[in-house]
Amino acid sequence: MHIDLLLVKNATQVVLVCRNGEEYLTRDGMQTLAVVENGSVLIGHDGLIKAVGPADIIESQFKGAKFDNVLDASGMCVIPGLVDAHTHPVWAGDRVHEFAMKLAGATYMEVHEAGGGIHFTVAHTRSATERQLLDGLQSRLERMMRAGTTLVECKSGYGLELDTELKMLRVINSARNSLPIGISATYCGAHAVPKGKTMEEATQDIVAVQLPKIKTQIASGELQVDNIDVFCEKGVFDLNSTRCILKAGKDMGLNINFHGDELHPMNSAHLGAELGALAISHLEEVTDDGITAMAKAKTSAVLLPTTAYILRLSPPRARDMLDAGVIVALGSDFNPNAYCCSMPMVMHLACVLMKMSMPEALAASTINAAYALNRSQTHGSLEIGKQGDLVIINAPRWEHLVYQFGGHQELIRYVIIKGEIVYENDKVLNL
Repeated sequence: MHIDLLLVKNATQVVLVCRNGEEYLTRDGMQTLAVVENGSVLIGHDGLIKAVGPADIIESQFKGAKFDNVLDASGMCVIPGLVDAHTHPVWAGDRVHEFAMKLAGATYMEVHEAGGGIHFTVAHTRSATERQLLDGLQSRLERMMRAGTTLVECKSGYGLELDTELKMLRVINSARNSLPIGISATYCGAHAVPKGKTMEEATQDIVAVQLPKIKTQIASGELQVDNIDVFCEKGVFDLNSTRCILKAGKDMGLNINFHGDELHPMNSAHLGAELGALAISHLEEVTDDGITAMAKAKTSAVLLPTTAYILRLSPPRARDMLDAGVIVALGSDFNPNAYCCSMPMVMHLACVLMKMSMPEALAASTINAAYALNRSQTHGSLEIGKQGDLVIINAPRWEHLVYQFGGHQELIRYVIIKGEIVYENDKVLNL
């Protein structure tokens, strides 16, 4: 595929996030992001960044060069493409009625026990065709892309048995091949205990039936799967079952990236640190010792302010994690329970509900989210040799993308992936 040589020039700000090849940022590094005032970015035919820096230096460095495409970003800002580190975007069935139940006071587990929640979605996803699931996934990923997401983690987990889990993973694979957005695929067969099975039986099915089949299909090239996930929670999968499943996935070469300490303190953070987990999500109920263990193990915390907001939970203790040196990332947790496609809105909620600063929120949605997906060597910052994924914002300062709650549809002018304009918005409003 031919990719044009793209020059984005004269941006008021180019937010590099990192400039020294950092894999992640913590503590003070998240407060002082690398920014070039009046900058330009050049992306080559291979989709990688060839040059980034002050506009006058780039101009003199490439004097006389012919560019296939030039975007004048005067008065605008350029940031790295946003990375959404946690989503459940493959499903069928509509759960809008459950939102009314929650607003009336029903808890997550009460909805779950009443036949709603994950089990409602499982029934509809099992009966949906692959084509129906792919159509739904593509439209959701396109919405995310229009909101500035250029790399997204996509989970299975609404099958809870082999055939539907494989169907979901195939759908994720198809989307990877048909859309420009980058995808990190996660097998989440342990999202819930299926009806009619005990936790022990479900664990045995995953370890003895589902994972070996997935391993075979990865080896044959039929599937590409990157991560393994378990919902480690009271009444779902306990610590021992979680350990068993995660170790089996790790032995297959999958990155450990799981749900932990969301509704009850389960010591998930300790388990993740012990197993060398790349990421643990949620962590609303994490202990101080768990935070220390994650910081030491360099296990990233993927925080999901949308979930705490919608379920009226106490938000995760982002400040305590940041102060302890944990690698904090953000995700939308897009799913039928938390229907949010927008990382700019996630960043805003992270700032307001979890007391993060705007630079911390951007670092958590770029380089640190990429680290949580084992992609920070190629994504998450604007540095030479990295993939040319960027978002151009029609505002004089990049912070407007976080500040203007729900305003991203008017602010985002272009979304670029591998040097290709994948979204152009001619309806942007001047501030």
